[in-house]
Amino acid sequence: MDPATDSPRPAEAIVLPARGWRIDPRRAGIAALICWIGFAAVVFAVQTGRSSGIDAAGLLFWRGGTDLHARGPGWLLEGVRDLTALGGVLLRHLFALGAIAALLFLRLRREALVLAGTIIGGWVLDSLAKHVVGRARPTIVPHLTEAAGTSFPSGHAFNSAVVYIAIALAFAAMSPRQSVRITLIASAIALTLLIGLSRVWLGVHWPSDVAAGWLGGAGWAFAASALLHKPAKAAAEKAAASLEAATPGTVTRA
Repeated sequence: MDPATDSPRPAEAIVLPARGWRIDPRRAGIAALICWIGFAAVVFAVQTGRSSGIDAAGLLFWRGGTDLHARGPGWLLEGVRDLTALGGVLLRHLFALGAIAALLFLRLRREALVLAGTIIGGWVLDSLAKHVVGRARPTIVPHLTEAAGTSFPSGHAFNSAVVYIAIALAFAAMSPRQSVRITLIASAIALTLLIGLSRVWLGVHWPSDVAAGWLGGAGWAFAASALLHKPAKAAAEKAAASLEAATPGTVTRA
């Protein structure tokens, strides 16, 4: 039934979800500031050598025996490799493209533009940080997966935090229930933390690489939700107006 008319709704009708929430810009800004202060603290610790003890202990914690093999059964190693793949370039970009396509299908153009801008901006920031710091990857334990490039910050941790938290924030806009929104965002945070830990377990990143990557990526995801909202809304409204002018009567939403 259509609640507006009390008449049966055609089976073919597409019902667009109501947009009823966005994270408060001030709260997002506070979360971003806390993350970036943490990021700066990790950078300072790395540059001054204060992180070396924790870094070495963190890598060796997952290893055993004289050959420093990975602790646990073989299936655990495969599971960790599968988990780390979720933060790799291919899978995270596939999930991101799928999320953007779904948001566009749902006529949530504003959220789609914010998500796309967040991901692009995150990639630029991560690349700049890697270039500036230029830290080598750890060699004190055998690597259990292929890894290239510089080590700080962890690209998997940084970009997975950007992509998955931004996706959660975008789709949380469709739910009027706070419990659902909290579950989406908390699940994204938990997933990205596990992806970061997998990089240390596999021996391809120092713990400080992962900490900085996650803090930097999460900080950008929250900051972008506030900074990109207004320009994305303006662009979405312009596109919706153009579509309505070209095809009057079309369901559009900015």
